[in-house]
Amino acid sequence: MSICMVGIDHNKANVDIRALFSFTKKNGAAAMQRWKKVPGINGCLVLSTCNRMELWASTQEDWRGDLLEELCKVKEVDPTQYEEYFVRREGREAVDHLFHLTCGLKSLILAEDQIITQVKDALSMARENYVTDNVLEVLFRKAVTAGKKVKTNVTFSRANQTAMDQAIEMLREKKFDFKNKNCMVIGNGEMGKLAAQSLKKTGAKVTVTVRQYRSGIVTIPMGCERINYGERLDFLPACDLVVSATASPNYTLTKEQVEKTGLSRPVIFIDLAVPRDMEPELSELSQVELYTIDDFKLDGPNAGTLQSMEQAEMLIQEEMDEFYVWFNGRDVIPRIQEIKDEAVTDLNLRLHKILHKLPLSEEERKDLEKSIDTAAGKVVTKMIFGLRDTLDQEEFLDCVEGLEKVYEEE
Repeated sequence: MSICMVGIDHNKANVDIRALFSFTKKNGAAAMQRWKKVPGINGCLVLSTCNRMELWASTQEDWRGDLLEELCKVKEVDPTQYEEYFVRREGREAVDHLFHLTCGLKSLILAEDQIITQVKDALSMARENYVTDNVLEVLFRKAVTAGKKVKTNVTFSRANQTAMDQAIEMLREKKFDFKNKNCMVIGNGEMGKLAAQSLKKTGAKVTVTVRQYRSGIVTIPMGCERINYGERLDFLPACDLVVSATASPNYTLTKEQVEKTGLSRPVIFIDLAVPRDMEPELSELSQVELYTIDDFKLDGPNAGTLQSMEQAEMLIQEEMDEFYVWFNGRDVIPRIQEIKDEAVTDLNLRLHKILHKLPLSEEERKDLEKSIDTAAGKVVTKMIFGLRDTLDQEEFLDCVEGLEKVYEEE
């Protein structure tokens, strides 16, 4: 069995190219169900965020398919036109990438912890659609565990930052004063709420748009005002800064819509969505200063950050080693179970006469036999896995084969 992935991210593709390959929950589910039916693919999973999209699969060893081709079939585009934007990874390279990604070491904002939730949600979505398998299940669970350990035990100076935090830093460097400025955040999902919270901390006046739902209570970040989504254009002329962070497949703001509001002063527009929420042509308006998520880049790591990365690397390696112990031994576990059962049966036959000579009631004898079975099974398992930990893979498999022959029927 093999592990492979194909991915596109902010390092090789701009926001518009990434948008072509992004997935919503609905079309992501349909795509995974389609890929799961491809002969040779045992399980698949889609990780789709603002900064990246990755298609993961566990396949048969002899599978000769191409994940990029399968992806482009779903997106109905020519793979040769987009080959340059994608990276393919297999085996250990793919596993290494996932662990470092989940720990925030490959994020646009170093050590941001949203990616842990995104990876966890991607696994949950694959589970809900019955498209994952035990290899992807264990791989992604171990990666999330590594991410949580790094988050808990390693301190990064920029940890827990969001794209909005980076945007705020950038605008402050340009002498933009947030205090008492009118800011509107379009979207009340996870990214929208985080953006509103970050803006509120600056001292700005923050208003969040919400959509009308038939049921359920819609909550907004503490200290923020709210308006209905349909009122956003009426409210816009009073704003100094507008952020949009929705999962909508359509623009939340177009050039024509903004033009009709009759802006009389400069307004900063920040589009944090993939696909875009704001029409690119907005930048053609004289009163508009438009930014996308790709405009917020971090400088290289300093000495303190490099030390934190080394600490994170140790934790990552521990979890990766545990994954490989499971991965390399998963096929031999049923064989070990069979050896254990044979050994316990052998012991029972040898002790049968002795046990029946003891002055025990029938119930006491059964309890004793059960205890002996359990203890014997544990001892045999401990010995076999002890061999696994001290021998290399080939030597260990030879030992397992030898133990199997002990109880082969003549």
